[in-house]
Amino acid sequence: MATPWDDFRLVKAIADHGGLTAAATRLGINHSTAFRRLTAIEAALGTRLFERSRTGYAATQAGTAMVAAAGAMEETASQFAREVAGRASEPTGQLRVTAPSGLVTDLLMPIFAAFRAHRPGIHLDVVVSDDALNLSRRDADVAVRASNDPSPNLFGRRLATLGWALYGRADRAEADPRRADWVTLSEAVGDGRFLRFVAEHGDPERIALRLNTVTGLCEAVEAGIGIGLLPCLSADARPALRRLGSAEPPFADSLWMLTHPDLRHSVRVRAFMDFVGDAVVALRPMLEGRPSPERRAREPVLNRP
Repeated sequence: MATPWDDFRLVKAIADHGGLTAAATRLGINHSTAFRRLTAIEAALGTRLFERSRTGYAATQAGTAMVAAAGAMEETASQFAREVAGRASEPTGQLRVTAPSGLVTDLLMPIFAAFRAHRPGIHLDVVVSDDALNLSRRDADVAVRASNDPSPNLFGRRLATLGWALYGRADRAEADPRRADWVTLSEAVGDGRFLRFVAEHGDPERIALRLNTVTGLCEAVEAGIGIGLLPCLSADARPALRRLGSAEPPFADSLWMLTHPDLRHSVRVRAFMDFVGDAVVALRPMLEGRPSPERRAREPVLNRP
């Protein structure tokens, strides 16, 4: 009896995520459904596909073989989908785009609105995620990512540099960084460079709040928890914040728009990348944290040791 494709997808998802809960979420089903389906698959095959433990699910030899087969099937199906998408003659249909939450809210949404007015036949499916989705299996058609090391297997365009600078509350007197409380990203972000900055210019013992994501960082400084390095794109647009120094080059990330090479000639993808890319490039001074001469004159100079 042939094994249905959905069974292969489930087994691969469990192996990829190391357990049922995350796999069920990935497939859009609940935990109990995933459990019943896995039990039925193993009963039909007459063998266990996973060893269960408190730390997760580990694939058996049979499970590993099924996962490998699922990967090959998934790649074949994805390649077919990319080829079909690339042969469309009109820029119409659904386009899945992924970008981090900060870029979606602070930069891209007005550009998406302008694109929709320009190309009403293209419907955007936006996946807001800080994770790098897999463009090869079409988790997304186009990705907007902040990265200094994008995958060489993708096709894309470097749009700008995303600047970072030190900010504090606008209604508070400038504080000596070594006697101020700090808000910072955790050691897991940026290879610890944010914590090193605090150690160099402030007091690590005065870190009041650490975050493992950029989301919430501006809000934390705005709330008065402490001073901190913030993306200029987000912080410069907030009247409640002010810069405490110029942009910090070591924290600048390149902003890329990427797609799979098989989709680079898709009229839908091409139309989106050209329009959105040109719109973002026009905003480079803002993205890179280059203030107007008036604002530059008002900026204090960070007291460095």
